[in-house]
Amino acid sequence: MRAQLRKAWESRAPRERAVIALLGVLLGIALYAWFVQSAGRARVQLSATVTTLRAQAARLDEQAAELGRLRAAPAPSASQTDLRTLVQTRADAAGLARAMGRIDAQNADQVVVVFGAVAFADWLNWIAMLEAQQIRLEACRIEALAAPGLVSVTATLVRAK
Repeated sequence: MRAQLRKAWESRAPRERAVIALLGVLLGIALYAWFVQSAGRARVQLSATVTTLRAQAARLDEQAAELGRLRAAPAPSASQTDLRTLVQTRADAAGLARAMGRIDAQNADQVVVVFGAVAFADWLNWIAMLEAQQIRLEACRIEALAAPGLVSVTATLVRAK
């Protein structure tokens, strides 16, 4: 193969060899310029990405430090107010009092709440708010109503210990 290329090269006139060599050099310069331009564009894009990733890493470090601080902190004590009153207050604050059918205190740390028709999303948000107050859902019966998104709920709530 090398011999064939050498033979083809030597069969060319000196002027043709010079033109081919010049075209080869020009092609090399054009390719080099194209690669440099592509690398420059990629560097700019990567620089923006690195900046974003550094900001995300800093935010993750802050969140990890906050998580460590929260894990090290003692758990908040459960409210010592009457559980029935506390649940009723939280229902009023969440705007669910109008949907509440009844609330019965079983004992000092347990209540049964009945909702006739409540939006399921509002119910879930209310339960999350109660969990933040150290009140957990012990038992629950949820039935879908004919209206989309509305449910009837009977739930037993207990104070976390």
